[in-house]
Amino acid sequence: MTVAVIRTKPDTLNAEVRRFAQAPLRRTAFLNSVPKCGTHLLRNIVRMFVPVEQHYDREFIQIQNLEQHRAGLDPRRPAFSTGHLVYADIAALTTQHARQVVLVRDPYDYVLSRARFIFSDEFQNPLMEPLKKAGTVEQVINFMIFGVPAKAPGVREIFTAHAVAWMHTGVTLVRYEDIVRELKRLDTDQAEAFFRGLLDAFGIDLPGDWRARVLLGSDRKHSATDSAGLSGVPTFPKALSEGQKALVDFAAPGLRSLLGYG
Repeated sequence: MTVAVIRTKPDTLNAEVRRFAQAPLRRTAFLNSVPKCGTHLLRNIVRMFVPVEQHYDREFIQIQNLEQHRAGLDPRRPAFSTGHLVYADIAALTTQHARQVVLVRDPYDYVLSRARFIFSDEFQNPLMEPLKKAGTVEQVINFMIFGVPAKAPGVREIFTAHAVAWMHTGVTLVRYEDIVRELKRLDTDQAEAFFRGLLDAFGIDLPGDWRARVLLGSDRKHSATDSAGLSGVPTFPKALSEGQKALVDFAAPGLRSLLGYG
């Protein structure tokens, strides 16, 4: 099986985490996300509230490596772990004891983020190299919408397996855009209420110094795959064209509404 290789920069956040007093997790917490939906942003924010010793950071947990990384979801040893775990019987049973948060993003922006990442030097997959080298931006965006036959799934398949099928099973759904909105008004009561609820979903109480922790965790320099740090990416539009938005709606009818996007 062909496996994609993701080149990332070294993680240096643990030193920041140790600057703060930490209360140990009493129950396993799992951040499950649709890939390219801001996983590192939310992961790093939550890490600022969890003892380093309880960070399960060996690898993002996926269905392909679940057996090797069950320790990250062991109910006997509470930890905070992160993954892109599709809805499957073994995944549901392995995570049913955990506090699970599923992170999503507006599908319109998701296809742009995924297409941008495909073009980057940080993403390496032999199956995608011909498209990466010769495809146009518009072509790759469409492939992210509809999928690449026998090589990569489209937006409907990705969101169904990683998010929609998990809904109404006890998980908490969080939208990337809501996090970004509250980061922009961090000194407000609304932001405090939002982050209190967000952390509660992971089983974490909001400490008095929460704003300082959130600021450090959300700093883009700590994101391993932040779009601003990607190299080799051609010029991209800031938003999908109206035509390609219509293609997303055609490919995944009802998806945006189901996730809470107007």
